[in-house]
Amino acid sequence: MLPSEQEQFLAYNGEVLIFHLSQPKHVEGAVELCVRRMTFNRDRKLFVQKSSGVFSMRGSLLKTEIICCSCTTDSRTGIILPGILMKKKKRNNIVKYLLLLLHSSNQFERSFQFKLDYELKEDIRLFAGPSVLWRHASKLFYISSSTCTVLSAPVQLSSVVWTGEIKDEGPVVLGIRTACLTDNEAETEFSTSDQDIWGSELFGYAIKAQKMLPGTCFMPHAYGRVVSSVCVCKSEMLRKHLQTSLVAITHKNQLIWFQGGLPRGICELPYEEPYSVNTAVTSSNDLLFVVSFASGNVCVVQRRGSLQVASKWQKVKSVLVDDFVGSGSEQLLLLFKDDSSTDVLSTFTITDLGAVNYASDNNYKRKALAAEGLQENGLLTVRALETRLQAGCTAVQELQKHLALQKRVILQSCKALRDLVEGRTHVLPTAKEEGLVPLWDEVEDPPSLGQETPPAHHVPEHLVENLWQRVVGDSLVVGVQLAATSHLSLSDASLSLVPDQDSSLTPPVIKCQNKVTKLNKAFSALPVSPCQMEPPAKKMKRDLCSSNDPKKNFPKGCSGAELDGGRTVTAVTSLSPLLAFHRVCCAVLLHAKRQQPHGDNLQHSKKIAVFCGKISLSLEDVSSGKHSVKMLRDNGYCTGSLEDILAVLAVSARFSFQVVSAACTLTPVISWLLGEMECMPFKECRANLFCHKAGNVYGTILNWTLKNPLEGILTLFCRNLTVLFQCLHGLRRILPASCEVKLLRSGSREALAERLALALEKEMLTSRSSLFSPLTSGSSFFSKESKADSTFTWGNVPDRKVSDAAVASLLENEEGVEQFRKKLQSEQDEGVLSMAQNATAALYLEMTWKIAEAQLSSDMIVWRLS
Repeated sequence: MLPSEQEQFLAYNGEVLIFHLSQPKHVEGAVELCVRRMTFNRDRKLFVQKSSGVFSMRGSLLKTEIICCSCTTDSRTGIILPGILMKKKKRNNIVKYLLLLLHSSNQFERSFQFKLDYELKEDIRLFAGPSVLWRHASKLFYISSSTCTVLSAPVQLSSVVWTGEIKDEGPVVLGIRTACLTDNEAETEFSTSDQDIWGSELFGYAIKAQKMLPGTCFMPHAYGRVVSSVCVCKSEMLRKHLQTSLVAITHKNQLIWFQGGLPRGICELPYEEPYSVNTAVTSSNDLLFVVSFASGNVCVVQRRGSLQVASKWQKVKSVLVDDFVGSGSEQLLLLFKDDSSTDVLSTFTITDLGAVNYASDNNYKRKALAAEGLQENGLLTVRALETRLQAGCTAVQELQKHLALQKRVILQSCKALRDLVEGRTHVLPTAKEEGLVPLWDEVEDPPSLGQETPPAHHVPEHLVENLWQRVVGDSLVVGVQLAATSHLSLSDASLSLVPDQDSSLTPPVIKCQNKVTKLNKAFSALPVSPCQMEPPAKKMKRDLCSSNDPKKNFPKGCSGAELDGGRTVTAVTSLSPLLAFHRVCCAVLLHAKRQQPHGDNLQHSKKIAVFCGKISLSLEDVSSGKHSVKMLRDNGYCTGSLEDILAVLAVSARFSFQVVSAACTLTPVISWLLGEMECMPFKECRANLFCHKAGNVYGTILNWTLKNPLEGILTLFCRNLTVLFQCLHGLRRILPASCEVKLLRSGSREALAERLALALEKEMLTSRSSLFSPLTSGSSFFSKESKADSTFTWGNVPDRKVSDAAVASLLENEEGVEQFRKKLQSEQDEGVLSMAQNATAALYLEMTWKIAEAQLSSDMIVWRLS
C-alpha cells in the first residue's frame, strides 16, 4: 500500500481526524503517525486545521500500515476515544500489531500490542475496552487491554456482520455460521434450495459472558444466508427476552428492516455489492440508513412509512456521520475523489437531506489560504526545525568524541597494567597523541611508568604450576593450577583474561565466571560457586562468596588422597564472541591474597596479581578439536586428563540428592547408572562416573555414595537444569514409588557439622587474638590483659580458666554453643570497656571487621543445617 493510500478518516465530536503515515527526512529507520484535527468553518465553508499531533515509532514506512481506526470506550475512564490499530511486519513472518489511543491533547497512548504469525485480513473490528476482534481460519479471536492476551471464542463462523454493545449483555458479536441441525434434521436429506436456506444461520456471541445468543432474536433463520452487514439500532430486555430493532443489507442488493426478530420493510438498493450500513439521526428526527458500496458509491435510505432511497452519490472516498456544523443533530460528510488536488478535504458535501447543505468551493479555499499566509508560516517553522536539528547533531558529535576518549583511556590503563605485571616498561602517550591539551609543559623524555612506580610485590614463580585451556561446548575454560606449598587465600581468587589486540573492537578485559576447585578422589571439595545462597541478613553485609580460611572451603573430613590437581582456579567465558576475531591471544592474570604461613591477621594479607602466561585461540584450533575435552573408554574405565575433568566441573553446576527407601534396597541405582546411563568410573577416582550416553546427558558426572542399603547420596554435575530433570526422570522410573528423593542444600549433614566446628573454632580464635593480643608496639588494647596468654578468663573472675575440654563440651549441642557465645560476648564487652585510650580507630575497625566476618561464616553454616 502506497503512503498516500494509508490516509484514514474518523469523525469524533464534530471534528474530522485525518491519520496518515510519513517518514522523517532527517531520521532513518523511523515512521511517524500524524493526525490533523479539522473543524468546519460555516462562514468560510471549508475545513480548517485546529491542531495536530505526531507519534514516532521505529520501523520502515513500507512495512508499517494503518489497519483501521474507530471510536472506542476506554474502560478505565468510560470516555470514548479514537483508537488506531497499526501493523508492523517483521522477519520470519511475524507481524506486530499496536493499538493506540488518541487523547484530546493530541498525545498518543500505547494501549497494548500483540504478535501473530499471520496477517489480519478478515472482519477486523474495534470495540469497547479497548478491544480488537478479528476472524481467521473460520475462528473468532479477540484481545483487550485488560488481558493483553489473544483469546479464542469457541465458535466457528464464516463472517462477522456486526459488533457492538447490547444492554445487559455487554460486547456482542453477530456472525454467520453453518447451521447446527438437530438429529432428526441432520438425518433428513434437503434439496439444493433447502440446503442453501437452512445450511447457514445468524448467531450472537456475548464476549464478556461467553455465551451464545439465539439468532432468532435478531432475524428469522432463513435470512442468515444472504445477510452481509447489520446495524443494530435498538436493543432491550423485556420479560427476560431480548428485543432488537436492526437494519441489514444482503447479497441480493436489498436493505431489510427487522423489528422483534421479524421483517418490517424492504428496499431495493441502486447499486451492487453493498458492504456496510450505518445510521444517522437528522434535525427532523428522521432516521437515515447510509449504505456504502464496493464501487465507491453511497446511497441514503429514508424510512417514512416505507423504506425509500432518498439520495445517492458516486466517486465517494469516505462517508462520515457526526455533527459537523454544531446544530445538535447528525449530518453526513461525503469526501469525494479529486485527482486535481492533494488536499483530502478539497471536495466534500455536508448534508442531512434537509436544512443543512454545504458544498466545497475550491476557489474560495485557495484565496483564503493565500490570505492567511500559511506558506510563510510554514517556511518559518521549517527554519526553526533546521536550527534545532543542527544543535542536536552538534551535541551528538560531542558525546561521541567524549566516549571515544573514554575508551582510549581505558585501553591505555589495561596496557599499563599488563606491562606492569609482565615487568615491561610502559611509556605514557603524550597529550598531543591523545588529542588533549596539556596543563603544563611536557619534557622531551617523559619518565616511564616503570621508572616512577616502585616494583610490584615479588611473587615466586612456583606459585603457579600449570596453565591450561579447554573448549567445552560454547564455553572456553582457562585453568591455573596452584602449587601445593603456596600460601594463597582463595577467598577472592579470580582470573582475568586481557587480550593483546589493540583493536578498539576487542574489549579491554574479557568477562569471565570464576570458580575455585580442590580435587580429590572423592570429589569432596568441588567447584566453589562465586555466588552462593545467603541466609537472612542479621549482621553487617559482607561478601560471602567464600572464606579466607582454606579449611572452610575444603573440610578436613574429606576421605581419599588428593589428586595431582591440587587447588585450581578456573575462568569460564563465552566462546563465540572470541571466535568472531578469528584469532585471539590473551594474557592470564591471577588475583589472590598472599598470607604469611602462620599469620591470620588482615594486615598480613596482601593482594597480588600474578602473571600466569598467555593463551592463544584460533578458529582452526577449535575446528580441529585441539582443545576439546576427550573422555575415552578403556577397559571399563573413563580415561581423561585432570584438565579435562576440571573443565567439565567448571561449566557444570552441582546438585546433591538424598535417596531414602523404606521398603527395599537401593541396588537398582547402580544398575541404572552402569546400564541405562552408560556411566563409567574415572580411573583415578572410581567413585565418580562419567556419562557416555548420547544426547543432552552426555558429559554429566555422577557420584553415588551408599550410606546403608536403604539410604544413599546421589551427586550430579550438570550443564543445565534440562539435563538435571532428564536424569531425575530416569532415576524415578527405576525406583519404587515409596522412595523419597530430597534435594540437599550443601552436601551431607556430617560435612556441614565438620565445617561448623571449624568455623566456631576460627570465631573463637579470632575473638581471642583480637581482644588479647598486642596490636601496637609498646602498648595493648587492654591495660589488664597485656600478657596475651594462650588461655583466657571468663567475666570478672580471673582465676577461672577455661580448658580445651570445657570448650569442646560446650560445643556438643545447640544450647552449649549459645552459652559459649554469650560468655564470649560478655568477655568482649568487658574488653571494650577496659580499652586503653591510645587505641586507634583503624585498629578497632580492623578488630570489629574480623569478628563480624567470622560470625557470619558460622551463621551461614548453622542456617544451612537448619
